[in-house]
Amino acid sequence: MHTVILLLGSNLGNRLANLEIAMSLLKDEVGAIVRHSSVYETTPWGFESSDLFLNQAVAVNTTRQPEEILRHIQFIEATLGRKRIKTVYISRTMDIDILFIDQLILETPELTVPHPLIQDRRFVLEPLAEIMPGFIHPKLNQSVAELLIECKDPLMVSLYEYLEQRS
Repeated sequence: MHTVILLLGSNLGNRLANLEIAMSLLKDEVGAIVRHSSVYETTPWGFESSDLFLNQAVAVNTTRQPEEILRHIQFIEATLGRKRIKTVYISRTMDIDILFIDQLILETPELTVPHPLIQDRRFVLEPLAEIMPGFIHPKLNQSVAELLIECKDPLMVSLYEYLEQRS
């Protein structure tokens, strides 16, 4: 059993519904969700857009191997309407990044784990610190909480306030 830590993001369409559908599909395609952060509203990172993101960190227990996880995540993104353009960041209905898989360090043409930009992105570190502040980055040898303190990213990250619908 492995624990994979993901970051979900959406800035097009019904952003909250996109996150909820992605969580449901993750349960079906990858494994059991064991923890998830609150939802955060964030400024786009790496490109200009007036469409703010909703982001959420998720921990999933899985028996799948890294390449399988990646294939299933890309399937979920495509199911939710993600259009991939490799060379640039653009607005998207769903983006799922693999942040960590246990303490694995992996560098292949298709996948790099841990995600190489975690320490530079406040929109990743804030939700991640909520669910696992003491987790030690296997390459940087610092906790998520320490990385958040040192992060120089000035972009806005705030808790997203929404009313949960009750049946």
